Amino acid sequence: MIAIIQIILAVLIIILILLQERSSGMSGLFGGSSDGGYYQARRGMEKTIFYLTIILIIAFVGVAVVQLYRP
Repeated sequence: MIAIIQIILAVLIIILILLQERSSGMSGLFGGSSDGGYYQARRGMEKTIFYLTIILIIAFVGVAVVQLYRP
């Protein structure tokens, strides 16, 4: 049961990380930026996705620790 929860959390984390695309194109793929690299604050849905990703990662680690100590 815990393994299934971990798989679901992992898939959700992957989806949320992919939704956080900062720049597009080949320059974004290799770390380059066409906008000069300025800082942009997260707003609205982007901020919600960011915090939800953090919460799911913490839950994933918590489930992994529980599975580690489970007899």
